[in-house]
Amino acid sequence: MSAPGGGDAASSSSVGQRRRRPEPSPTQRALGLLTRREHSRQELTRKLQQRGVASADAAAVIDKLASAGWQNDARFAESLVRNRANSGYGPAFIHAELKTHGLGSEAVAIAMDSFEGNWVEIARDLIRRRHPQAFTGNRDTQRKAADFLLRRGFAMDHVRAAIGHP
Repeated sequence: MSAPGGGDAASSSSVGQRRRRPEPSPTQRALGLLTRREHSRQELTRKLQQRGVASADAAAVIDKLASAGWQNDARFAESLVRNRANSGYGPAFIHAELKTHGLGSEAVAIAMDSFEGNWVEIARDLIRRRHPQAFTGNRDTQRKAADFLLRRGFAMDHVRAAIGHP
């Protein structure tokens, strides 16, 4: 059966005949990832390998980008601490997540220490939004709020201070 107009639909149509772009280089792939957000060295290596880049090539590209200032584990760690704290997560949760990114203990400690926020204020704000009735003195709602904060990675001292003062 022919298409309207008398020609064969497959031969007369240019639909589907897009020009293919050349395959991006490992450096282009890495820069594409880094322009979206910070990545740890380990995370960037994993993502490049998932995109078909050999591990030796990925390591060489990341070394080159790190020396040029595009990739920096310390900057990544500080960014992750800020983002997670702003999302309502506590120091224990954030510390554990940093460790999953292959960062050393010293880098994790520096990133955590450089955070200028107040963990008690972050916890208190979270309770105001999620469990406002905890400030009424009801023990059951206070326990629920405390459990919520502990699951989010806040220390018991932070929880007590946050629930004790509305």
